[in-house]
Order: sequence, then C-alpha cells, then structure tokens
Amino acid sequence: MTSAVLLIDDNAIQAATRQTILRRADYFVIAALNPVRALEQFQKDEFPEDIGLVITDHIMPGMSGAQFVTELRKTHPGLPVLVISGLEEAEQEYARLNVVFRLKPLLPDLLLSTVRDLLHPSQLPAN
Repeated sequence: MTSAVLLIDDNAIQAATRQTILRRADYFVIAALNPVRALEQFQKDEFPEDIGLVITDHIMPGMSGAQFVTELRKTHPGLPVLVISGLEEAEQEYARLNVVFRLKPLLPDLLLSTVRDLLHPSQLPAN
C-alpha cells in the first residue's frame, strides 16, 4: 500500500490544480482547505490512508504553514513536509522544522520531482 499525500491550501483553485497534477501521476491525494482541521485529523488519526507527505501553503487563515508544521512536528517529527509559498522571506520561519521549501509558482514538473524525492528518498539519482 502506498502512502497518501496530504495537500493543505486554503486557495481551492490552487489546491485543486495541485491535486489534479499529483493524481495524474498516480498519487493518492487528500486535500484540506483548513490547516486547523487537518491538524485535528492528524491528532485523531482520521485519515483514510497513512500520510506519507504533507504539502502545505504558508499563508492560510487560522494558522500559518509554519504554525501547522510546528504543531505537526510534536507528533510526527520525521514526516516529510513540502512548503509552497510566494514569499521568499517566509523560508526562514521553517529553518528548524525539517521541511523542503519551494517558491510559487511551482511548475508541475518540479512539484512532481520534489514529491517523488520526498516520498522515495532511496530512489534519488546518483551524482
């Protein structure tokens, strides 16, 4: 069984676009528009599949991506997280949170290669 990708973005259009890109590449994607609710689902183990990767936006109502990851790290310290933001300066907020940070716009090929690398680190190409 493959693990799922949890996609958190309060922008429904961006979430749907990324979800489509990932699903076309045969990833099982669970979309969440609310980071507070997604965190509750983690704490209560309410997801239908094991989450192998979290992709989150930075600026969201109720809780920023950095706040979400800080809380997530308390229970899931090693879970791969990809943060996507339009704000380059936001990257410093994730300095000690063990995430991969990418700037918007994130082209589909870079999204897919980043997801692949995070979900399957042993399959990285040799240098």
